[in-house]
Amino acid sequence: MNALRRLSAPALVLALLAALVAAKPWLHTHLDPLVGPVLSGGFTIAAASAAWLVAAWGGARLIDLLATGNGGLNPDGTPRPPRIPRLLADLLRFFVYGVAVLAILAFVLEQPVTGLLATSGVAIAVLGFALRNMIADIFAGIALNIEHPYRIGDWLELSPGVSGRVDEINWRATRLIAGDGSAIVVPNGIVAGSRFINYSRPSPAFRGSVPVLLDQEVPVERAKRILLSAMLCADGVLPTPRPDVVVEAVTPNGVSYLARYWLDDFGRVAMVRDSVLAAVLGNLARAGIEPARPKQEVRRRQPALPDTDTLRRGLLRQLELFDHFDDEEVDALALAMRQIHVPAGSAAVSQGDAGESLFVIAEGVFDVQIAASADLGAAMGANMGEGQRPGVIHLTRLRPGDLFGEMSLLTGQPRSASVVACTDALVFELSRAHLDPVLRRRPELAERLADLMAERQSRNTAERSRQQDAAPPPPVESQALLARLRGFFGL
Repeated sequence: MNALRRLSAPALVLALLAALVAAKPWLHTHLDPLVGPVLSGGFTIAAASAAWLVAAWGGARLIDLLATGNGGLNPDGTPRPPRIPRLLADLLRFFVYGVAVLAILAFVLEQPVTGLLATSGVAIAVLGFALRNMIADIFAGIALNIEHPYRIGDWLELSPGVSGRVDEINWRATRLIAGDGSAIVVPNGIVAGSRFINYSRPSPAFRGSVPVLLDQEVPVERAKRILLSAMLCADGVLPTPRPDVVVEAVTPNGVSYLARYWLDDFGRVAMVRDSVLAAVLGNLARAGIEPARPKQEVRRRQPALPDTDTLRRGLLRQLELFDHFDDEEVDALALAMRQIHVPAGSAAVSQGDAGESLFVIAEGVFDVQIAASADLGAAMGANMGEGQRPGVIHLTRLRPGDLFGEMSLLTGQPRSASVVACTDALVFELSRAHLDPVLRRRPELAERLADLMAERQSRNTAERSRQQDAAPPPPVESQALLARLRGFFGL
C-alpha cells in the first residue's frame, strides 16, 4: 500500500496531462484563428515537456522504493534491507532525469543534441581530470555498495590501531566511529584499494589472543591448564568455540604461550582482553607462579611446584570459611590436605555419593550440575547447548580459589550436586579427620562455620530454584545446621 501511495501522485499528474492533450482540438475550434494555433503549439510543448519530467519523477519514486526496501519490515520486526544501494540509487535518479532533459531537447524542442553532447564531453573530461581523486572515490563507493564487503554497523580494522564501527557509506567516503567515540572518515578509494578486516562478517564471532611469557621451569601441561581455566572464567569469552592455549615460541627468557579465545562483539574487545588478562594473573598468583622476567635481572626464584606449603596455606587463608582460624590451625590443615588430579570431563564428586570432605580448587575449572526431574529434563533436552547432557541442570562454574563439598565435611550429608572438571584440574581435599581435632580444641568455631554454611546454602538453593523455575525455598536456619554439625563431630 505504501508503494501504491508513493506512485499514485506521478500517475495522477500523467492522467491530467493526458486529459489536457485530449482537449487540444478544442483550442482550434473555439479560440481565435490567430491565437489558437499559437496557444496550441505552446500547450503542446509544455505538455510534452511536463510528461517527460513527470515520467522521470515516477521513475525516481520507483527507485526510492527499491532503495529503501519498500519501507516494510521483516517478520522479526527489523527493517527490510535495501534492494539497491543508496549510491547506486542516486546515480540511477540522476540518469533518469538526465534522459528526460535530453528527450525534451531532442523530441519536444527538436534541437540537435549531438553538438551538446560533444561540448559536454570536453567539459566532463576537464572536470574529470581536476576531480579524478574524488571521482575514483565515488566509483569505489559504488563498487563497495554493490559488492557489500561491509555494511552499516560492521566493525572494520583498516590498519593496526585504526578501527571502528561503520556509521555511514556516502558518495565519497566511509565514516567509522572508533571505540573512543571519535569519527574516522576514510575515502572510499583508499578502502577499496587496501586490505581491511571485517570483524562482523561472515559471523560476529571472531578470535582474540593474548601472549603470556612463563619460565621454562613451569611444566607445559600445567601452564596450559592454568591459562585455559582463566579464559573459561573470564567475562565476555564465548564457551563455544572453546578457548585453547598453544606454545607460540621458546625464548631465552621463557616459554611464550598464546591464550586464544572467541568473542562476538568487537566493541568489547578491550574489555574482554582486560578480563582475560586479569583472570590469567589471578590464576598464576594463586598457583604461586609469576610471569617470566628478563634473565639478566637477579632475583630469587620461587619454586613452581603446585604442592608447596605456601600454595596450600594461601588457598585456605583466602577462603571465608577459615577466617576465624588462627595461623597455626591453618598451617596444620594445609599440611594435612591431600592433592588430587582430576582429568577433564571427570567428576570430582557425584550427586548422591556419601562424603566427609571438602575440596579447594588450585588449578582448573569445574561445572556444578544436578540431575533434573524427568519432566524438566525432557523439556530441556531440545535446548541443550554443546557440551551439556540431557537431564542435567548447570548451576554455576567454579574457578581456582573456590571450594565445594563443605556440607558433607561439616554435616556428613550426601553430595548435593555433581562437580565435573571442564579442564584438567588440581584440587586439595580436606577431610573430617583433619578438621576434627581443631573443632574439639575450639568448639566456638562451630557456630561461625554454621552461620557461613547457612548463608552459602541459602544462596545455592535459591540459584537451583531459579534454574528450575520453582518457588524460592525458605532461608536455611543456622541453628539447625549448628545442631547437625555438633552432632556429626560429637561436640
